[in-house]
Amino acid sequence: MSVLISTNFTNYGIKRTGKVRDIYEQEDKLLLVATDRHSSFDRIIAHIPQKGEVLNLLSAFWFEKTKDIVNNHVVAIPDPAVTVAKKVRPLPIESVMRGYLTGSTATSIWTLYKAGQRNFGNFVLPDAMYKNQKLASPVFTPTTKEDEHDRTITPQEIVESGQIARDQLDKIETISRKLFARGQELAEAAGLILVDTKYEFGLDENHELVLIDELHTPDSSRYWKLDSYDERVGMGHEPEYFDKEFLRLWFKENSDPYQDEVLPEAPADMVEELSRRYQEIYTQITGEIMLEAVADPEKRISENLAPYVYA
Repeated sequence: MSVLISTNFTNYGIKRTGKVRDIYEQEDKLLLVATDRHSSFDRIIAHIPQKGEVLNLLSAFWFEKTKDIVNNHVVAIPDPAVTVAKKVRPLPIESVMRGYLTGSTATSIWTLYKAGQRNFGNFVLPDAMYKNQKLASPVFTPTTKEDEHDRTITPQEIVESGQIARDQLDKIETISRKLFARGQELAEAAGLILVDTKYEFGLDENHELVLIDELHTPDSSRYWKLDSYDERVGMGHEPEYFDKEFLRLWFKENSDPYQDEVLPEAPADMVEELSRRYQEIYTQITGEIMLEAVADPEKRISENLAPYVYA
């Protein structure tokens, strides 16, 4: 199966390389090329066929479904793996919305709740809640954007640090809640639960908020299967969810992914299975079938980007 590992175009602007995207910067816009790089442990661990196309097209679907709530950065989708985006000034926080008491990392609200925390700055949770329980209402838990690991920060801390003014932060929260409600509504119609997600915003030339980056993808969001949630959680089991963790666990079992200079190659059957799962969730949400993979995606992208040649 062909994969898009990277691109090396010389005529579309100044190239920057992110973990997953290759970004070509022009004067007033960005060409965002979603590759098939799969990131974990702060490094690339595999290349998953058509993953970039799934993430790009799924974001495009959600941007279209939410454009009545807030303007977004999409100018055009000239290729399944490419978004032409309006260039804006990114804001220094990520807006995280959570609808359920879950998570496994040190900073997740379930981990903190289990350790005894009830006051989370801008909301307080009652005693006697259980893992994966639906919250009475979704909560807004912004985080910083940092090179190593993002950290949770309260709205009051954001305002006091001078990063974002109170009125603008209130607007971000209001928009985030509307986006999350729309996402949960459409996910439910597709037989899924949108558990939590993150949003990123920027400011345009008129200082208006613009939704940027990706939207409601399985890389930026947690999804559970709706029809089995009540029964499984009632029995004390974990919900059924979109699972890419199996590949991460394989690397932990077969290497030291934080220390080893060279990692083993991901098993071909696991790569194929993860590609299938990405495509499956795309179809379940959008109702569309992914196009067949092409032998040379970089060539196709170059041809589709011909109108955006940048001198």
